Amino acid sequence: MRRMIPFLRKDPVVAVVRMQGIIASGGAGARLSDASLAPLIEKAFRKGKPSAVALVVNSPGGSPAQSSLIAARIRRLADEKGVPVVAFVEDVAASGGYWLAVAADEIYADRNSILGSIGVISAGFGLDGFIGRYGIERRVYTAGKSKSMLDPFRPENPDDVARLRDLQDQIHEAFIAHVKDRRGPKLADDDRLFTGEVWVGERAREVGLVDGIGHLVPVMKERFGSKTRFVTYKQRRPFLSRFGSALVCDTLHEVEDRAAFARFGL
Repeated sequence: MRRMIPFLRKDPVVAVVRMQGIIASGGAGARLSDASLAPLIEKAFRKGKPSAVALVVNSPGGSPAQSSLIAARIRRLADEKGVPVVAFVEDVAASGGYWLAVAADEIYADRNSILGSIGVISAGFGLDGFIGRYGIERRVYTAGKSKSMLDPFRPENPDDVARLRDLQDQIHEAFIAHVKDRRGPKLADDDRLFTGEVWVGERAREVGLVDGIGHLVPVMKERFGSKTRFVTYKQRRPFLSRFGSALVCDTLHEVEDRAAFARFGL
């Protein structure tokens, strides 16, 4: 009835975008990517007139490029619509997960949330000894001396490692610039901030990674009133993903997700 009477004041609305899982392009399930989140983020900012957009972040990180694309989309829409963005961290916002949280104007966390890990990591296996033990010969032909960089079936090449570290340094510099641009004077003068170190709850607040300890509903109701309504946007698992090869793929993704969260004791 209230909606049919235009001069009656409507209750404030907070659009909530849930971001749960590893950040990576493609894949199914809980994968976070710019393509999968774009419709949700667009709706959150454009549908109705939200008083704020809240990001609920629970991610151990993943692709730097996807993290940057998602964060950039959030900032574009926030500036275009003039809507404030507040992030609420659940278990973890580390590495790319923190990149997403920093897209918000303010960040709140639980006392037990893990935050930070502002760095870049690459991991793999060296299998050259394994295949050699079984008499398997690796044959690779390339045009371009760096085309087979970091081939796991060949002995590690110091030049390849140097090139990888250079790439990591460039991404790390972009990550640091993003955090400094968004958090600026809120950051403490602490040499450990950009070393990949992580902090928990109150310690994260002390070094300026978050603005306070708080949860979504009480913080938003304190700000906009007790009648604030929450509209949640989150990724939905396709019905067919429960069957066949999609189910196997989802199971493998779940194993990968658990391994990523386990790095932070979760």
